[in-house]
Amino acid sequence: MADDGREESLGTDDDSDQTGADGSLNNTMVEEGSTLMRRMEICVAEAEKRSGKNAVSMQETFTVYLIETRPMDAVAEGHNPAPDCLWRRYSEFELLRNYLIVTYPYIVVPPLPEKRAEFVWHKLSADNMDPDFVERRRVGLENFLLRVASHPVLCNDKILCYFLTEEHGWKEAVYETGFQAKADSRLRALSATFRVRNPDKCFMEMKHYSDELQSHTSQLLRARARVADRLYGVFKVHGNYGRVFSEWSAIEKEMGDGLQSAGHHMDAYAASIDDILEEEEHYADQLKEYLFYAEALRAVCRKHELTQFELEMASQDLISKKQQREELATGIVRTFSFKGMTNKLFGQEAPEQREARLKLLEDLIAEGEETVKEKTIERAEHVEKAWVDIQRFKEQKDKDLREALINYAVMQISMCKKGIQVWSNAKECFLKM
Repeated sequence: MADDGREESLGTDDDSDQTGADGSLNNTMVEEGSTLMRRMEICVAEAEKRSGKNAVSMQETFTVYLIETRPMDAVAEGHNPAPDCLWRRYSEFELLRNYLIVTYPYIVVPPLPEKRAEFVWHKLSADNMDPDFVERRRVGLENFLLRVASHPVLCNDKILCYFLTEEHGWKEAVYETGFQAKADSRLRALSATFRVRNPDKCFMEMKHYSDELQSHTSQLLRARARVADRLYGVFKVHGNYGRVFSEWSAIEKEMGDGLQSAGHHMDAYAASIDDILEEEEHYADQLKEYLFYAEALRAVCRKHELTQFELEMASQDLISKKQQREELATGIVRTFSFKGMTNKLFGQEAPEQREARLKLLEDLIAEGEETVKEKTIERAEHVEKAWVDIQRFKEQKDKDLREALINYAVMQISMCKKGIQVWSNAKECFLKM
């Protein structure tokens, strides 16, 4: 069963870490104990559109991202050496993450940014080649690498190091690990979900929490998209004020200058919404990260269900074999079986056959006991390691979301103040008429 420490609430009162205006992690969010981050400075510096042939020799257009790494000791000493650079496609980031999920099933693996835009307001392009979207995805990919490189376990993975430093050959290194063969099939995981009898209560609660987290963040993102649509309309309609005031000023002598100045203020206000909503998209991307984190958290809970289900199946099989041994040794059949009916119809089997079957059952029972022992250890290790990482994730989540929501509120306040300032300026213009 779960330790008492797992009964902690989902909220914490820790001070929030800082995130950049573009939504990426600052160095303050990198854990000091992270080996890789102590050795290496990592950034995704730029994105580039390219064309080429895919696996079926079809021409395609795709985006590649420039990863730059630089030795941290040189940076700390005040030197600025040229960074090591290599290009990666989004699909390569996906391969890295899939490997991490399979290799570390007890870790809430950081999510990648969305491949195609979701929860967008109607004036924003949903094209995955749109320059603004590509830029936000670049920021998201850098954020992913910093999260992985600052994780106390993932940061030491050799494949991650290859991904960051080896232009060629890293894919071969990934496939040589055989991670694909270790991946749990969705059918097995679904079967375990419905058939497991005694799942850990804390993991069940965490799975329910991940569903709720995903639901609330998606609702918040939809509400934000609707508000963005309305705000865009409100700001742009101020351009009508600007046009009317400017045209009106042409027929007025005393009032002309004041009307024209007020019109300029209104035009500037109407034009400012584009930059405001572009900045707001970065805060939306921070919320989307935790929308996708919810699935990563569920994956850890599903792995627990699978390990628990496999333990229960192994235990049930062992009990069945021990019962068969007892029936064979005593000659008393407690449950209906085809073998029992055969014995009644055609007589008992020869002593040699009985001894051979007993020996086979003893061997199978020994194997079953070893399997149950292994599955018990596997389950216990997963529960212990997973809960440690879930606690780490909860602390990170509380800090990040608190910071994102505060920054979003500050931005909204600033936007409202801008509206007040515009109308205050217009009032001054009118007073001077």
